[in-house]
Amino acid sequence: MEERKCLVAGGNLLQAHTWKGLLEACGIPVELRGEALMGGIGELPVDMQTVELWVPESSIDAAKQQLCQLQAEQPKWQCVQCQEWNEASFELCWNCSAECCERHND
Repeated sequence: MEERKCLVAGGNLLQAHTWKGLLEACGIPVELRGEALMGGIGELPVDMQTVELWVPESSIDAAKQQLCQLQAEQPKWQCVQCQEWNEASFELCWNCSAECCERHND
């Protein structure tokens, strides 16, 4: 069995499934790890609440290229009002509903 490498790690399960579907549609096998632990949010340590996409080592470059074409690694932004970090796709802060007016890389 071929060695696998972690392509992406994060806490967004919906995004992980979207990327997994995209990569599989391109013929790249993907293993999703950590999905079962997402039900333990608040109960488990933060470093265990991560969803990871693993691909065969020989496919890592093709997988990275596919995600780059989607601009998948969009930077998060920090709310100026409450300092909460928000996903790039959010136009309003999830915590206080303030509009996105500044973007910072995390």
